[in-house]
Amino acid sequence: MNQEPPNPSAPAPSPIPGDAFYSGALDRIRHSMIALALALSAAAWWKFGRSTALGFLCGCVIAYLNFHWLKNGVSGLANRVTDTGKPQSGKGIVARFLLRYVLLGAAAYGILTSFPASLRGLFAGLFLPVGAIACEALYEVYAGLTRGE
Repeated sequence: MNQEPPNPSAPAPSPIPGDAFYSGALDRIRHSMIALALALSAAAWWKFGRSTALGFLCGCVIAYLNFHWLKNGVSGLANRVTDTGKPQSGKGIVARFLLRYVLLGAAAYGILTSFPASLRGLFAGLFLPVGAIACEALYEVYAGLTRGE
């Protein structure tokens, strides 16, 4: 087969209309996580008391950091595989991936030994990304129905 090299003066293909919308999903999930953490921490304080609310907030912080670090780890791994962007060492990616779990485990251990009454709130707070992703899914369904995509 005879393939011609790409023409640099040819116009770039037009982006698909939904690409800009869907590319913002991670930012919307992060913002939803912050909003849900604040709102649900206040609700937990009102309904279950201070220690449960603080445990919930600590679980939310751990979940948010885990989500952020996971996103960075996946991006680094993808850049490593595709050889694009800033080159990163494979050992560094794996080390950061494992260090994430060590730090999260140490934080959870510290919370559990300091405030054992906040165990329920801590575990509930760890599910923060699930709620934020559910909010994003509902938003995307709503946007798809109203825009007709």
